[in-house]
Amino acid sequence: MSNGKMPDLNALMKQAQKLQGDVNKIQEELAAMTCDGAAGGGLVTATVNGQFEVVRVKIDKSVVDPNDIGMLEDLVVAAINAAATKVREVSKEKMSSVMGGLGGLPGMPGMF
Repeated sequence: MSNGKMPDLNALMKQAQKLQGDVNKIQEELAAMTCDGAAGGGLVTATVNGQFEVVRVKIDKSVVDPNDIGMLEDLVVAAINAAATKVREVSKEKMSSVMGGLGGLPGMPGMF
C-alpha cells in the first residue's frame, strides 16, 4: 500500500522477482552461446563459449611453420582474444537489455 511517499513494497518485490527471472534466463542463454574470433585473415579461428571457455581452435596448415612457432602462438592468442571480446560484448548487450539503468547501482557488481 502506497501513501504517495513510500514505494509499494509488494510491487517492488514483484519487479525484483521478475528481474531475477529475466537475469537467470539471460545467463542460461549466455552459457549456451558461442562466439568465433579470427586472426591472420581467418587462418586461425577460435570458438569461445559464454563461460569464456575455449571450445575449438582451427589452424590452417599454411601457418604451421616449425621455424616460426612464435607467429602461430600469437595468432592463436589473437583469435581467442577476439572471440572472448565478442562474448563480452554480447553478454553486456543482453544484460543491459534486461537490467536497463540498474547496472550502475551499488550492490550490483559484476552484473555486466
